[in-house]
Amino acid sequence: MSGYDVVFRRWLGAQCHKLVRWWQQFRARGTEAQGESARDDIELVRRQYLESEQRFRALLESLPRVAVQGYDRDRCVIYWNEASTRLYGYGAAEAQGQALEELIIPDPMRESVIQAHQAWVKEGIEIPAEELELQHKSGEPVPVFSHHVMLGEHTENPLMFCVDVDLSDQKRAYRELDFATRFDALTHLPNRQTFEAQLDEIIAYCRRKRVGVTLVYLDIDDFVAINDALSYEQGDRLLVELTQRLHQVVGASDIMSRLSGDEFVIACPMFQRKEVLLQLVHKIQEVLRSPFLMNGSRHQVTACLGISLYPDNGETARELIRNADVAKNRAKMDGQGSVCFFDQTFHDQLLYQHRLVDRLTKALDSGELSLHYQPQVSAASGRIENLEALLRWQPAEGPPISPAEFIPLAERSDLIHRLGDWVMETACQQRVLWRDAGLAVGRIDINFSGRQMSRPDVFQRFEDCLARHGLGPQDIGLELTENVLIEADDRILEGLRRLHDLGFRIAIDDFGTGYSSLSYLKHFPVTALKIDRAFVRDAPDEPKDRAIMEAAIFIGHRLGLEVVAEGVENREQLALIREMRCDLVQGFYFFRPMPALEMERVLGGLVTGHPGVSG
Repeated sequence: MSGYDVVFRRWLGAQCHKLVRWWQQFRARGTEAQGESARDDIELVRRQYLESEQRFRALLESLPRVAVQGYDRDRCVIYWNEASTRLYGYGAAEAQGQALEELIIPDPMRESVIQAHQAWVKEGIEIPAEELELQHKSGEPVPVFSHHVMLGEHTENPLMFCVDVDLSDQKRAYRELDFATRFDALTHLPNRQTFEAQLDEIIAYCRRKRVGVTLVYLDIDDFVAINDALSYEQGDRLLVELTQRLHQVVGASDIMSRLSGDEFVIACPMFQRKEVLLQLVHKIQEVLRSPFLMNGSRHQVTACLGISLYPDNGETARELIRNADVAKNRAKMDGQGSVCFFDQTFHDQLLYQHRLVDRLTKALDSGELSLHYQPQVSAASGRIENLEALLRWQPAEGPPISPAEFIPLAERSDLIHRLGDWVMETACQQRVLWRDAGLAVGRIDINFSGRQMSRPDVFQRFEDCLARHGLGPQDIGLELTENVLIEADDRILEGLRRLHDLGFRIAIDDFGTGYSSLSYLKHFPVTALKIDRAFVRDAPDEPKDRAIMEAAIFIGHRLGLEVVAEGVENREQLALIREMRCDLVQGFYFFRPMPALEMERVLGGLVTGHPGVSG
């Protein structure tokens, strides 16, 4: 019982006692009037008696939501206020003289009500105040809080007054609150908490029966794009229709929930054979194959499915949901509309990646990160022209961790922005140190990932960093992957054009491995191409790779671009590159990436690379 209910019921009890006092005064006035009937002022007393009666009735009628009824010794109505009419449907004249149990008491309660009333009249056992569900004239239930007062219980004519407060609104509010806390308002499906409780019950049942449970986790592909393109209202309509379709394919014993905006789970008990499971997956996929009508046009929708099984992939609802979610995330990596069954290695991998991101966050503050530098050498003269800055991570304990492993994780966790700022700052600091030391070093190129470019102020931060260190376009350059250009919006293109106009070198890294298109070279402000090492490695022995590399160098030169060959590791590759008149060479044949101090010795002429390389 809430604090509000306690206070309210105390107030109601006090009001009932007031009614008793009014009624007692009302009756006393009548008795007093009979005793003074012989006196000259009998008219005055009679008038006072009528005034008392009017005040008593006015009090009862002034409580629009408090129904008050009076009953005689046989439980027949002697008083019925207007609120009782509104609450129970009987008019005062209609109720007058009728028995309580015949009017508003449901059949199952009638005998107990009669016995309780008789026990009060004969034995003085009071009827406690309590919540009851009485009956309307129409037969509908009426929830009330009922308080009872007995007058003249020791006389021949005891009277019982019932004071009933309508709880319909309160009960309705409780039901709505209960629904809101247990179900999804849009689809009316159980929410996560309710679904987990239901699923745990199903698992307990299936454990006793020694049968399995299948859990399917459904995630609509690109639902955000649907909301953005068609409006949230249309997105909601799609979710409701999808729910209706899913209801048509799930069994009577299956349960379903909407876990979040575009994610659903379906639990199917008693599944034991794989072919039955595959039929279920097929049915769910068929549900999605039919187009959805939105904004007057048909739209095709796909979803990725992740599947976990009890008892193989978990013994509780939470474990099954988590593992199906892991499988769903793996399915999304395979592309839209994919299906994936949970494998423990998925979870182990995710756990490792989560811990690795946490370690990387700490590495930024503990000095475990560093930049290594790899020279870009002139293919014609062998002179070191520029350097590429490459991020390295050497933990305090354990082996180094490859950028190919931690950079994608940093991009998914948004840690890439902190890493990007650190690389910019460190490269600029190193460029200033070498400049002040009088070392003959050209430009240091740093890499920008696609995720970094999504930051609205990325170009301003880059320019501000260079300005703080007194550096310009001749000191620091940029390298971008083709995917950055594919996903570039107007803001990114505008920023790149500004840097290009200021004289910055902008190179396309790993050219030829992404979704290469010559239109990028025509429309995007780039100054250099870096041919991927895969073509360089196989060019001496593979005519197709050699033809592609030669064509890339030719096109780059015709467009006025500088061309760099990556991954040059032997003399044959170098000879071919020189024959094709490539501008710059980068690879182990000349130099491996090295720490700043070692690079400083190379730049100072204290260490040389392969013969033919000059500082």
